[in-house]
Amino acid sequence: MQKQKNMKHGAAGLFFLFGLLFFVLICRFLYIQVTGTAGGEVLASKIEKKYERKQVLEAKRGSILDAKGEVIAEDTSSYILRAILSKKEPERVKDPEMTASKLAKYIDMDEQEIYERLTNNKEAYQVEFGSAGKDLSQVVKQKIEKLELPGITFGRTNKRFYPNGIFASHLIGYVEKDEKTGEMAGKFGIERYLNKELKETDGKLTFDSDSQGFLLPDAKEKVVAPDNGNDVMLTIDKKIQTFLEDSLSKVQAKYDPEQIIAIVSNPKTGEIVAMGQRPTFHPTTKVGLTDTWRNLAIEETFEPGSTMKAFTLAAAVEEGVFNPNDSFVAGTYKAGSGEIHDHSGIERGKSMTFLEGVQRSSNVAFATLAMDKIGADTFREYLTKFGFDNKTGIDLPNEITGKIQYKYKLEKVTTAFGQGSTVTPIQQIQAASAIANDGKMMRPYVIKSISDQDTGKVLKTTKPKVTGKPISAETAKQVRDYLETVISAKKGTGSKYAIEGYEVAGKTGTAQIAGPTGRYLEGKNNYVFSFLGMAPKDDPQLVMYVAVKQPKLGASYVGADPLSEIFNPVMQNSLQYLNIKPSDVKKQKANKIVDYTNQTESSAAKELKELGYDVSTIGSGRKVLDQSPKAGSSLLQGEKIILRTEGEMKVPDMKGWSLRDVMKLAKVAKLDLKTTGTGYVSKQNLEAGKKVKEGDSFNIELTQPKGATEDIPTNESTE
Repeated sequence: MQKQKNMKHGAAGLFFLFGLLFFVLICRFLYIQVTGTAGGEVLASKIEKKYERKQVLEAKRGSILDAKGEVIAEDTSSYILRAILSKKEPERVKDPEMTASKLAKYIDMDEQEIYERLTNNKEAYQVEFGSAGKDLSQVVKQKIEKLELPGITFGRTNKRFYPNGIFASHLIGYVEKDEKTGEMAGKFGIERYLNKELKETDGKLTFDSDSQGFLLPDAKEKVVAPDNGNDVMLTIDKKIQTFLEDSLSKVQAKYDPEQIIAIVSNPKTGEIVAMGQRPTFHPTTKVGLTDTWRNLAIEETFEPGSTMKAFTLAAAVEEGVFNPNDSFVAGTYKAGSGEIHDHSGIERGKSMTFLEGVQRSSNVAFATLAMDKIGADTFREYLTKFGFDNKTGIDLPNEITGKIQYKYKLEKVTTAFGQGSTVTPIQQIQAASAIANDGKMMRPYVIKSISDQDTGKVLKTTKPKVTGKPISAETAKQVRDYLETVISAKKGTGSKYAIEGYEVAGKTGTAQIAGPTGRYLEGKNNYVFSFLGMAPKDDPQLVMYVAVKQPKLGASYVGADPLSEIFNPVMQNSLQYLNIKPSDVKKQKANKIVDYTNQTESSAAKELKELGYDVSTIGSGRKVLDQSPKAGSSLLQGEKIILRTEGEMKVPDMKGWSLRDVMKLAKVAKLDLKTTGTGYVSKQNLEAGKKVKEGDSFNIELTQPKGATEDIPTNESTE
């Protein structure tokens, strides 16, 4: 009986327990049914996540275009190579050895490394091939697909493509993934400055699917459309930029300078049509890129040298104090407790006209104009009018401004010819636009317009802006006429910048470089050589500034050589490309020299002088035996030609001769030439009039008083 009673109690307990569990289960079911949640999560959301599929709809970053719509930077499709290894997938890599052998022909990875990737990751679902398997082109992808390799697939992505390589890379910049956000973003230049305008936003496609990932019947797709970035059109002209890049590369290879800076602008609008520098970098491969990279045209200041004299001249003409026929005494100018001197090509104590002072880049001439003719205070006002106190406002990041040192008398004097004070290349381009554009100074700019990539609708346009009128139209015309003689005059410092068929107005410059101790560096190569020119002179269509810092010049080269090898081809090709018709410029014409050997010296010299050449003869006979330059050479008017005749040879007085002219004489006389120093001849071991014979040693000393070959002062003391 007791046992039966205990069994009844046990059965009752179990019944109660199961009944309680059933009750709890029913309550839980009802709770889930009513609230739709379990474990704090919404079940509908869990189900949606399980069966919802998402697909990224890639957007395209805006393109960067040149002024005529040619692509400079754009997004293009690229592909990532992948290999499926999972045994659960029917289409997987089944023969790693064969697959590796065939893939090695199309990607930059050797066969053994590919094989190891395919066999050492057996637990992985899929593997990639590092940088070798990324950024593959459509052509490479198609070639690999034709192999029909099991398990080999591709992923698609957008890649920033720069079709012109190093083309204006310091201006354009580059794009890479931001480490913080994981998004692609501009890191330099226009790509960074206009990142918000260029930036794209990917869209997405969401839909409900079955377990295999296929769209369920009657399921609706949800689409968030991709938002493509806006296109940016620049003022850069691809053709002119190409002319510039080619010339920069040649000069870089030939002279290996520390830096080259070059800007070409339209002075009537302020548009920058070309901008280049060396060293440079490749925006795709990043070869050449450093952490200290900057756009030298707007982020570098330096003492400009004598290109600054163009603006001193303009101020003097505007003030009515420049009389080209007035004279001054060259050589030395007292500046407070200091002195400045002319370069060694100008004889001290020589009386010359102010126009000749402009042509020969006399520091004393410009010191006299600024301090004694214009007046120090008035001249300072012109520096402000020409924009040297402020940034230009060019639409590029990180622009800086130079500093006008104008406290002491010596600083005021040296500023007049480009030493002591500092400016930027872009400030000089803006200031030069006033001379080229009949007095109206134009703000430089590089962004022409921004437009919608999909519709083509223009969203923003940059309009030319006059930033000042420092001089009148008549003054601008007169200044251009005077600056043209710097190139065409017999002793002008700019003869190397003559361009056949076009009149060029411009100013040469050679500036000292301050060393780490604050003292100027010494040596032939330690200068910033520059040229600021415009053409055609009567109605300039282009202004160009080019500077070369510390080129490695050989014994027979001067600072103007690398500069002219950039300026001349770029300016001439650009003017012809713009259909600017050449004019008949007789005084700048380069004639081919005929053969004067076996003629009489008197008739040859007479003919050459009538053609405008500077003739020197070595030899006492009547018959011409040799000449330099040789027959067939092109020679600009005003240049020196050496005739060698029969009879005994006597050394001429070469004081003030250039090294190039000395080399001409040494060549035809067959003398053993040895030189020291740089600049112009100041001493010669053989006195003028002394007899020499072939093979004799001839030593000359060239002097360049703490400055450039044509225009650097010597400051003996300072205030």
